[in-house]
Amino acid sequence: MSNFNIDAQALNTYDAIVVGSGISGGWAAKELTGKGLRTLVLERGRDVRHVTDYPTTNTQPWEFEHRNQLKKEVRDANPIISKCYAFYEGTEQFFVKDAEHPYIQEKPFDWIRGYQVGGKSLMWARQTQRWSDFDFDGPARDGFAVDWPIRYADIAPWYSYVEKFAGISGNKDGLSTLPDGEFLPPHEWNCVEKHFQQKVAGKYKDRHVIMGRAAHITKPQPIHFQQGRAQCQHRTICERGCPFGGYFSSNSSTIPWAAKTGKMTLRPNSVVHSIIYDEKKGRATGVRVVDSNTKQMTEYYARIIFLNAAALNSNLVLLNSTSHRFPNGLGNDSGVLGKYAAFHNYRAGVSAEYDGNLDSTTDGRRPNSPYIPRFRNVHKQEMGFLRGYAAGFSAGRSSHSDQSSVGADLKESLLNPKLGGWYVGSHMMGETIPKESNYLALDATQKDPFGIPQLKISIAYDDNDDKMVKDYQEQLTEMFTEAGFKNIRVRDSHASPGLDIHEMGGVRMGKDPKTSMLNKWSQLHAVKNVFVTDGACMTSTSTQNPSLTYMALTARAADYAVKAMKQGLV
Repeated sequence: MSNFNIDAQALNTYDAIVVGSGISGGWAAKELTGKGLRTLVLERGRDVRHVTDYPTTNTQPWEFEHRNQLKKEVRDANPIISKCYAFYEGTEQFFVKDAEHPYIQEKPFDWIRGYQVGGKSLMWARQTQRWSDFDFDGPARDGFAVDWPIRYADIAPWYSYVEKFAGISGNKDGLSTLPDGEFLPPHEWNCVEKHFQQKVAGKYKDRHVIMGRAAHITKPQPIHFQQGRAQCQHRTICERGCPFGGYFSSNSSTIPWAAKTGKMTLRPNSVVHSIIYDEKKGRATGVRVVDSNTKQMTEYYARIIFLNAAALNSNLVLLNSTSHRFPNGLGNDSGVLGKYAAFHNYRAGVSAEYDGNLDSTTDGRRPNSPYIPRFRNVHKQEMGFLRGYAAGFSAGRSSHSDQSSVGADLKESLLNPKLGGWYVGSHMMGETIPKESNYLALDATQKDPFGIPQLKISIAYDDNDDKMVKDYQEQLTEMFTEAGFKNIRVRDSHASPGLDIHEMGGVRMGKDPKTSMLNKWSQLHAVKNVFVTDGACMTSTSTQNPSLTYMALTARAADYAVKAMKQGLV
């Protein structure tokens, strides 16, 4: 090798490489740099800097050219992303358009992505619940998927660690199914939500209605001021980016924190093609990166690699990382890479009306709502379906302004609208079962704009999901009836998987290298210096929103990785 090549390789060599800068990638960057490692963070999208690059964060409704609605040509050109609830004129800059990264739907799947520094942490729903042992025990109990190699005690300290830094609001409810955390003050209830909580508590011993636990700073602590973040202003336009840092995102929190160490190199516009495996050394040595602007390939090197590209893309990178040693994807001795993918079932909902509490109404906004933790199949298998579901709940009061009026009459109508009755609603959050028939693979012929094979997605609902939807609708109808709600309506959108935006699995953790990809440290069984700590690592999905668990798993894995490096184990 020439001196020129040696010098070039040295310039591109780091202690650690992190692929992705979203929820888990941001945490990997923070932890690795904080422990002294020179860390390269690779992000396939553009740079988005906190505050500076939130162009619509202070835009008023009347200032949008199309009144915050999507243009018809945008909807027509993007039938997939246009289904996402958070995609509108004020946010379209943060979402991947359908043509930008094509994929193959062997079965209908709506893949929602955000390619920029911060990833989907800019637009996420910010719900943050811990798992319990009931969740980790699920696969071992019913035999679907494989047993998790960890339990709640292994991750509990790391939940606390990330909660304190991120800022999580919530109430200590004392529920075994949903462990309490390090909470900031909870959000307030309205009177109808309280009414529902009390009626449910009076009727059921195993069902609870609690305030949601959310990544919003309700009372800033010194650690949040150190990050430059302030109290949440309840603007409820979070997905446009928050200039106050009132909710947790990589952009407002972990990425700037990592940058302050002087140990982070952030390289946007860097599409990771594959991980480089050295057969003589028996380890990964780096990654191949395609510059999204020039299409030029560059190699970067490091002692450890954290793959945090988001679940489906992390599968894609590993599947594309082939060698003589691993012809079917890096670390894939078991043959399970890309298989046993899962998601959350958000198809169903229940709505109703309430004619009580007409002497009260709501005031202001709230970026959160009550939550009903799972109550089915908790202590034993008791239903005709496996696992269970959680549910969201909220109540509000309708109002009407006479916008046909003008002048003083219009102002009066807007300031003092006519109040209607109360409306209530719930949505289902069901656990799906990881199955071998739900898989990801690479297409043999079709490539994306960067010359990388397109991802084939074959994921679908099954009979278990349908039974769960039916039970959710029946039980919430019963609970609504008990609360005195009227005109109860159930719905099943039959939407394709994907709109939950909680894809998981394909690179699952497990105890046995013959049936899993990762060990208890989220470390590839067969390639000890590669760690996967985003949704791809999940053995099962439970019912909780998964991002808090990704954060905790990442911090835990980074702590182990650095210690193992010092001991020469990776």
